[in-house]
Amino acid sequence: MNQKINPILLIAGTIFLILFTLGSSITYTVQPGERAIIFRKFTSGLDKENIYQPGFHFIAPWNNVFIYEVKEQKVEESMDILDKNGLSMNIEITVRFNPTYSRIGFLHEEFGSSYVDRLVIPEVRSSARKVMGTYEAEEIYSTKRNEVETGIIEETKKVLADNNVDVKALLIRSIKLPEKIRQAIDDKLKQEQEAAAYRYRLEKEASEAQRRKIAAEGEATANKIVNNSLTPNLLKMRGIEATIELSKSSNSKLVIIGGEDGMPLILNP
Repeated sequence: MNQKINPILLIAGTIFLILFTLGSSITYTVQPGERAIIFRKFTSGLDKENIYQPGFHFIAPWNNVFIYEVKEQKVEESMDILDKNGLSMNIEITVRFNPTYSRIGFLHEEFGSSYVDRLVIPEVRSSARKVMGTYEAEEIYSTKRNEVETGIIEETKKVLADNNVDVKALLIRSIKLPEKIRQAIDDKLKQEQEAAAYRYRLEKEASEAQRRKIAAEGEATANKIVNNSLTPNLLKMRGIEATIELSKSSNSKLVIIGGEDGMPLILNP
């Protein structure tokens, strides 16, 4: 005996079969540290304004989703550049960056998901050559290395920020010069350091000599003032005052009035 199939079960089964068949084409998951944008091919095209946050999402099967990693990323580059005088050197640079969260739609429209190769690396190379080309090899290698790094990162930040990428840091890992040039620079720096140390010793010795001179002049002036103030009458008065104080002591003593120069004499019996 044939039983009638429940229409509700038939509809539910059909829907389940469709969902199972479509599977991943109608859902997607954005992981932590990622953002997503949608391309609606039959309606509005690339939706640059709506950025989809981490989580589980549904999507029409005819639309496309593009997921971008927005965590900080790192690129290490090695390149040959010319200094101000045309001297060739090799540098290794590390740059840390991430796409601007709210602008990945615009970044995708301009450069696509390969923006690191099409935008970040070329601009880092261009900025490094532009900035370092204004310095001499010796400055880049030693005295102005921090200044060079700052110049490159400022130049890179400006260009990449205009293209929706945030630069977090840029470091020059190493600078390799021709061996003879490097040795010449090292020798010059060593001589400059020795000369600076010698000048420091001379300045310290001169400063110490000046200090001793000032101290001696001060002591001489003080002695002169004291000598000028010690008149005979003042000495006699101080002597009498000291004699009176000593006479008050309980120790045995003999005081003779009218000693040498009229000063009292104190004798122990």
